[in-house]
Amino acid sequence: MAADHRLEDAFEDDELARRLREAHRRVRALPSADKARYARRYLAICDLAKRDPERAAARLEAFLAGLDGDPDTPRAAESTPGD
Repeated sequence: MAADHRLEDAFEDDELARRLREAHRRVRALPSADKARYARRYLAICDLAKRDPERAAARLEAFLAGLDGDPDTPRAAESTPGD
């Protein structure tokens, strides 16, 4: 039983590592104006992954959504121009 648990953890770690590599490739492809800001967020997620992989996975999901252009808190409809 204990070996099964270790295998599940290894699979989850591999999935997180794969998604972190994907995020890294996408950050490298950004224009230089955006790259620095996203690179800092990416590094913070990588650092968190060392201590708390589950929380890092959640932050990575939000980070990737931001790279896709999907804001995590849609505000455009409730904001007036100039706010």
